[in-house]
Amino acid sequence: MITIVLVVAVADNGVIGQGNAMPWRLKSDLQRFKRLTLSKPVIMGRKTYQSIGRPLPGRTNIVVTRDAAFAAAGVVVAPSFEAAEQVARGDALRRFATEIAVIGGADIFAHWLPRAARLELTEVHASPEGDTCFPPIDPAQWQEVVRERHVAGPQDSADFSYVTYRRCAAG
Repeated sequence: MITIVLVVAVADNGVIGQGNAMPWRLKSDLQRFKRLTLSKPVIMGRKTYQSIGRPLPGRTNIVVTRDAAFAAAGVVVAPSFEAAEQVARGDALRRFATEIAVIGGADIFAHWLPRAARLELTEVHASPEGDTCFPPIDPAQWQEVVRERHVAGPQDSADFSYVTYRRCAAG
């Protein structure tokens, strides 16, 4: 079975972005992000792709956009959520991957949150200003199963926690 996993960094106040960028720097989180997404199809919106600036290596990069003129080398452009998921599931089967990683932004997360089996959050212990937020996590829907707190390293702008949530079994 191929499951959908949301991978997101979210501040204590729910902010995930400001001006199409993350309003913090967490170099320590980059290795975790790579570990969670490498060798898997990743789904992202056009703005998220443009903020990254290039395809993520070792992954099939699927960019969802309604902009029919959008094209970028090294990515698969999907005109709809459904098309993106179809491409991702086919790619996961070819790779023998068991997960599809959804990496943002806000509209992409909102669409896939009800379909996700797991959330991999980096909770950024700061409250920056932002124009993009992650929806609140409903404890009736999600169970926290892992939490690791980390002190900011020399190249991090805030303390942070790695938190894993699994969807609660239907009751």
